[in-house]
Amino acid sequence: MHCKHNRCSAKIPTSFHLERARPALKHMSSSEPLRQYTLSDFDFQLPPELIAQHPSPERSGSRLLDARDPLHLADHVFRALPDLLSPGDLLVFNDTQVVNARLFGEKTSGGQLELLIERVLPDEANAPANRVVAHMKVSKKPLPGARLTMWDRTGRRHAFDATLLGRWPDDNGALFLLSLSDDPHRLMAAHGHMPLPPYIERQQKTASDTDRAQDAQRYQTVFAKHPGSAAAPTAALHFDEALMQRLTALGVQHASVTLHVGAGTFSPVKTEDLSAHRMHSEWYHMPASTVKAIADCRERGGRVVAVGTTSVRTLESWAQTGLSQGDTRIFITPGFDFKVVDLLVTNFHLPKSTLLMLVAAFSGFEHMHRIYQYAMAQKYRFFSYGDAMLLKKLKS
Repeated sequence: MHCKHNRCSAKIPTSFHLERARPALKHMSSSEPLRQYTLSDFDFQLPPELIAQHPSPERSGSRLLDARDPLHLADHVFRALPDLLSPGDLLVFNDTQVVNARLFGEKTSGGQLELLIERVLPDEANAPANRVVAHMKVSKKPLPGARLTMWDRTGRRHAFDATLLGRWPDDNGALFLLSLSDDPHRLMAAHGHMPLPPYIERQQKTASDTDRAQDAQRYQTVFAKHPGSAAAPTAALHFDEALMQRLTALGVQHASVTLHVGAGTFSPVKTEDLSAHRMHSEWYHMPASTVKAIADCRERGGRVVAVGTTSVRTLESWAQTGLSQGDTRIFITPGFDFKVVDLLVTNFHLPKSTLLMLVAAFSGFEHMHRIYQYAMAQKYRFFSYGDAMLLKKLKS
């Protein structure tokens, strides 16, 4: 949808298709107490046809919803982003690189299994070499010590072995600790598959997958530099070299952080009481050059524009702890006090997800619902290969 002068007022549908009824909400303002939110508050029904199964033909040709103004939602094409920013603003990207983290194999019994490697662990004295932490999909979980036969990319030839060491990070952990028979990065590069999200139905399983070449390029940002992610920082997928040149010409600066995205980013919260949710852990790095870029941005009166929720998590983790790198379990829900980020470019997220809660915290709970109502009515494309929106931080 295109509106005259690239702006239009949002016409909000009368219903939001909630799975469960919610009590009527009062308008939130800084003078009102913050209500207690539950999981049901972040639940909605999305028409399956709005889940993007393929990327748009051009990265910057996707749609962009300008949702900064609670009273006016405006439709754009993503390449119009420079028109919505100002000279002196600072874009912060996540420069992680998605690895071919999905691997297939079988147990000694012949039962098939799938591994999704979450992270590669550093070698340690008195510990097996080539250790990885992974999700495992299998009908019956093998016991520690089991040797797994892993296949090459064709799914027909034995390529390497994996030995199950136990659970991670402890005996009750949801993930599995394994030792591979060779360097994990080399094995993933040679035999792994791109870890497409679970809601993309055409999962890659063989080398003959006709979409494999497109996914290898388009489920990776043009900034990808540091291997380690099991999922893409999807908001940055909309940027291409031509768009970056226009932003630079405008005087918009850019900097990078690194957060290796885990598959837990797709896991819905399962506890109605949000305080009982155990957040997944992700490793981040905040370069000194980016710290300086933020300070310079503040000095010149610019705004810090986080590209994606992973950039938000990195910037706000650094602001909370003062640590330039480490593991973060930061869980951002309404009421969170954002210290760094002024604007956010992000995609449309899963119901009941921590990412949807982050958006509600950043832009306002009611405004988040208004945005999603509008996006569904206007048939925006959702999730990783979908469209994007530009948000402004809720004033405290």
